Order: sequence, then C-alpha cells, then structure tokens
Amino acid sequence: MNTNTLVECKNLTKAFGGKRALDEVNLQVGRGKVVGLLGPNGSGKTTLIKILNGLIMPSYGEVFVDGSRPGPYTKSVISYLPDKTYFADWMKVKDIFDLFEDFYKDFNREKAEDMCAALGINPKDRIKSMSKGTKEKVQLILVMSREAQLYLLDEPIAGVDPAARDYILSTIINNYNEEGTVLISTHLISDIERVLDEVIFLRNGQIIRHESVDGIKEKEGKSIDDVFKDTFKLVPYMGYGYENEAKKGECSSDR
Repeated sequence: MNTNTLVECKNLTKAFGGKRALDEVNLQVGRGKVVGLLGPNGSGKTTLIKILNGLIMPSYGEVFVDGSRPGPYTKSVISYLPDKTYFADWMKVKDIFDLFEDFYKDFNREKAEDMCAALGINPKDRIKSMSKGTKEKVQLILVMSREAQLYLLDEPIAGVDPAARDYILSTIINNYNEEGTVLISTHLISDIERVLDEVIFLRNGQIIRHESVDGIKEKEGKSIDDVFKDTFKLVPYMGYGYENEAKKGECSSDR
C-alpha cells in the first residue's frame, strides 16, 4: 500500500441476509484530507464507517487503515463519532474526560475543556440534564480532542442547531490532526461542502463517484449539493409522492 494512503478497501462486501449493504467496494483515501461520504439512506455509509472502525466484519474483501486490518492498532488511531449518543446518563462531562484520558493516549484534555468553554458546556453537568444537541456537542468534543490518524464522523451536525453548525465545522477543521484524515457522513451537504477536499458518492453499496471537490466544481460548474441532487434525483413513486430513484422499492434504512 502507498505510504500516502490511509484507508484502502479491496472488493469490500457486506451482506445482511440477501441484501448487500456494500457491494465490492474498492477505495483509497489519502492523508491530510477532509472527505465527504455522501449518499441517500440505505446507500451503505454507516456500514462502511462501522467496518472501518472494526464494529462489524465484512462478508468478504479486505480493508486496511494505516496499513493494518481493523483490530487493536486501528482502534488506537481512529476517533469515531457514531450517529447515536452512547454515554450513561449518570455521568458528568468530566467523568467522560477521565475515561477518555485513561483509555486514549492521544486524548488532549486541555483542548476538550477549551472547547467546552467555547460552547458554554459545564464539565460538571450530568449527561441526563442535557439536550440532545448538547450531548452531540460533547461527543464531538471528545472525538476532536484526540490526535488520531482517522476521524470517522457519522452525521456530526444532524442534531445541532443551525446557529452552532459553523462553530462545529470550525471545531472539526481546526482540531483534527493535519496528518490524518476526516471522513464525514452527512445529509447536510450545503452546510459542509466548503470544508471538503474530496467527496465519495455511494449508491446501493457501490461507489459511483470519488473526486476532488475542486475537480467536480470545475467540471460541472455547480455546487456539490447541486451535483448530489442531480445524481440522486427524486422521481414519482407509486402515486405516493416522491422517492429516491436509487432506492425505489428498497428499504430506506441505512445499515
């Protein structure tokens, strides 16, 4: 594997029952990038992120992060933001900081506390007293306070109010390890496209496009949001409004 390649997938396939969530994905992602992982519900975004993070195993094919298959080493260099909060309600923010400090050698507590202060979050507050959006901010703070090689962010701004999105994106861009790469899965393309270096379009578990943002804009003369909408057009479906053409007749859950 090229030393500049951080993530590599070879014929990566994951099936759930008779349905392939990922279908022979071949992918290389370099270092020092902010990459958007984009596609409609059910396209395989979350499945790919979970496989990279070692949470689920592929049906077949290979995946490498920093030259290694998912395992103890890759977990030490991946900082993962899931699409759901996972803290125990009884914990205080400072308790979670203690846990991360013990568990991850690359966790920067001072950086985490500074981000809390900027977002008006008291480290002595309990998780159960927080709104959904504040819990998600705490989760993001923890993820971005690590000096990781790969940051896997699954819908990082979905539950954040629009006024805070610019700050959240700035937090991501200003705090990730510049020798590492950020992979962001999101539906809010117009909000994040200004920070992206590359985009990956997924449809039905297959990569249909992987290009630089500048290259797409130069070629298409459109925003990434508009190119996405053109790629995944809505069409009339069975007389019940509209459904994405790529998912017509399929389950809409994104495995």
